[in-house]
Amino acid sequence: MTRLLPPALHRLLLRIAHRVRHHWRRTAKRPLAGVTVIAFDDAGRVLLVRHSYGPSVWSLPGGGLERGEAPDAAAVRELREELGCGVTEIEHVATISDTVSCAPHTAHVFAGELDGEPRPDAREVLAAQFFALDALPEDLGRSSRRCIEAWSAMRSGGGRLEQ
Repeated sequence: MTRLLPPALHRLLLRIAHRVRHHWRRTAKRPLAGVTVIAFDDAGRVLLVRHSYGPSVWSLPGGGLERGEAPDAAAVRELREELGCGVTEIEHVATISDTVSCAPHTAHVFAGELDGEPRPDAREVLAAQFFALDALPEDLGRSSRRCIEAWSAMRSGGGRLEQ
């Protein structure tokens, strides 16, 4: 249904929904769970995206879990929906508990090599770009930085992080 809307209207509705959700979470404080995907290319560079809603920072792709959906399946679905590509050999990196909009949030973090060329959907994701780990942008979101650090620690032999 939402694909029937013009991209500009879709983006406007996403921004409104994001604000409403933020205020609802502050009031209801209902725990939510989502996924974050560290998608990398064959050179080890990390894919970051700019969303059309929320803070204007670079972040990792991801999104919420649908009812009854396995976290690894959600990670694959989010990449397909937002960027039109897949990921190979997806691996669980960390489960990070945090507070988002004054409500508990659990992020299941996965990593895998990107399968295909990312094509932002121009609705939810406006831009997608690869960055070397030693050249991450200054305006990288706090939670994305935390996830990349967990992944880097795991790759360096630090094992999986549960926070």
